[in-house]
Amino acid sequence: MSANEDQEMELEALRSIYEGDESFRELSPVSFQYRIGENGDPKAFLIEISWTETYPQTPPIISMNAFFNNTISSAVKQSILAKLQEAVEVNLGTAMTYTLFEYAKDNKEQFMENHHPVNSTTPISNIISVETPNIAPSSKKKDKREQLSKAQKRKLADKTDHKGELPRGWNWVDVVKLSKTGSKDDE
Repeated sequence: MSANEDQEMELEALRSIYEGDESFRELSPVSFQYRIGENGDPKAFLIEISWTETYPQTPPIISMNAFFNNTISSAVKQSILAKLQEAVEVNLGTAMTYTLFEYAKDNKEQFMENHHPVNSTTPISNIISVETPNIAPSSKKKDKREQLSKAQKRKLADKTDHKGELPRGWNWVDVVKLSKTGSKDDE
């Protein structure tokens, strides 16, 4: 069998196995994501597997760079990827996407045993609070805001209410007029 035939067979099998599974997502016919763990679980992570041209004779590309994984430290990510690469070496030459996802599900606790949630906003706020006293108040620059002319302000005020919100129904379609004339697509 050629690599393309193997990929087509595996793609069909993955679609039938994971049909209705919310954790599985097919990004393209050669790229897949699977969420290991429940949505609210702090130890949940997302694995992305992309097939190369010659997959399964060559290893797939495994990534954990998804935004979902931002709370996981890079050391934990690297250890998970290293363990998955070991599983790839064992299964090289066979269809292994399902095997890798199941291997990750079965070993989730072992993978995440050294995991301590990383809050990406905490270090930044600490840095800011430490550096703030060193900056002189006179050296701060104010952000320049876009200046509107009186006419532009008046026009904006006429369109919106006192809160700056557009009035209810500003983008509604006249159904009677549309039924008489037809939509743009009907032409």
